[in-house]
Amino acid sequence: MLFLGCKLQEIKQEIKSEKPKLVIGIVIDQMRYDYLTRFSDRYSENGFKRLLNHGFSLENAHYNYIPTYTAVGHTSIYAGTTPDNHGIISNDWYDKYLKKSIYCVDDSTYKTIGNEGTSGNKSPARMQTTTVTDQLHLAQNMKGKTIGIAIKDRSAILPGGHTANGAYWFDGGQNGQWISSSFYMDKLPKWVLDFNKSGKADNYLKAPWKPFYDIETYTNSIVDDNIYEGKFTGETTTAFPHDIPNLRMQNGNFDILKGIPAGNSFTADFIKAAIIGENLGKTEHTDFLAVSFSSTDYIGHQYGPASKEIEDTYIRLDKDLADLLSFLDQQVGQNKYTVFLTADHAAVDVPAYLQSVKIPAHYLNFSEFKEAALEVTKKYFNSVELIENISNYQIFLDKDKIESLGFDKNEVAEKLAEEVMSFDGIYKAVTAKTLQTSRFTDGILNSLQNGYNQKFSGDVMLIPYPATLTGGRTGTSHGSGYSYDTHIPVIFYGNGIKQGVSKKSYEIIDIAPTISNLLQIEAPNSSTGKIIGEALK
Repeated sequence: MLFLGCKLQEIKQEIKSEKPKLVIGIVIDQMRYDYLTRFSDRYSENGFKRLLNHGFSLENAHYNYIPTYTAVGHTSIYAGTTPDNHGIISNDWYDKYLKKSIYCVDDSTYKTIGNEGTSGNKSPARMQTTTVTDQLHLAQNMKGKTIGIAIKDRSAILPGGHTANGAYWFDGGQNGQWISSSFYMDKLPKWVLDFNKSGKADNYLKAPWKPFYDIETYTNSIVDDNIYEGKFTGETTTAFPHDIPNLRMQNGNFDILKGIPAGNSFTADFIKAAIIGENLGKTEHTDFLAVSFSSTDYIGHQYGPASKEIEDTYIRLDKDLADLLSFLDQQVGQNKYTVFLTADHAAVDVPAYLQSVKIPAHYLNFSEFKEAALEVTKKYFNSVELIENISNYQIFLDKDKIESLGFDKNEVAEKLAEEVMSFDGIYKAVTAKTLQTSRFTDGILNSLQNGYNQKFSGDVMLIPYPATLTGGRTGTSHGSGYSYDTHIPVIFYGNGIKQGVSKKSYEIIDIAPTISNLLQIEAPNSSTGKIIGEALK
């Protein structure tokens, strides 16, 4: 009996320590942490609450760099490090070697797979490091599958790393198709072709966007029709309902699907088709599915965090997550998969709304700022040709011109950093030389330093006041190192994960080394994050 008892214990231990058959990374684009708490009473027990109640939640997880943009966030999550190492410094940025603006995943050496357009001329080549998905492939001798899925190309491509078996994104416009790049494949798999032929994209655009529940019960958001929200082209009001069937052709046809909650449901449908079509979680090897729900970002940009549209979006996303988790239970098996859920950044309340309730908030006029910067170089160096580019709160200097006039690049940068501080809206300015020769150990200057890449970044880095945006006075955006942009949910759930919650401070770069430790593989090759040991069994 003693022998049988020991043997039973060994079998239980083997079952308990078995690695997951599938890891699913879920990134929700532009999700603030407080959406978990603010909308809690609207969530079912089977979506966000299932993850929270049965998984491990980090209540004080933040991004630790600037800028908090989509491409940078997705890369940092999966690479386990910051832009100073992985090289993705924005969604698009000024390339000081090519002398032009570039997009993070554009790559003309590859062609679109799925149609004759150019939306698939993409690759992860600009990412300089490996990802946890790459490391899993290396650990399994390139066995197992990695698939990236998102409406946005960058959100599908960068998490999949350099070795993904496939990455798929949505080509809207007149196409309404999921596509890929010849970086991954020569033709779309049959399951993708079948999904594209199914008519699902069109079906989701046949009904108006109405609140899921009685709008009078939407008490976690401000009044429906207000001046702080954007409109679809063709609308005269921001209020529900949004007549999607009659608005679609004025708003890019299938592109409108990106900016409504149905875009998340459509993505979830494609995720389920991928799990079945690629037979994920069904072999002796661990597969990795890196997915991102992009529609939350489009909706957030248009309406802002306090809108009824955002409240409705998260009510609906909760139901999509519940359905997806139930599907995973049936298709892969309970306790055979591991999920992490997080966001690529958060967002600020609409500054115009904040101003209306007497909270300091600002709009920075970038054209006026550029003129002010040129005035500085004219005043001190008698030239308006010393600045090559200003973008992403960075100033790039024309080094050849500076040298030809007999000036010193560092002197010009220092004078600009000193003088632009007087411009309304600029709160801090730091030169590249300062970031290279000094070490900021905490605070927003530490975040700036973590986002500064010596090879790719500019010569002067700028930080605006809190709650500052450029552009119009409706809708919101993100990109700063302030807490409204950096505080995001991080939840682990499933195989190998404890049940619990932590109020300790963690950083977004801690996810990849934690998943690597769970899988008993090497962390990404430039990882600087730490293992969240309290989340693991």
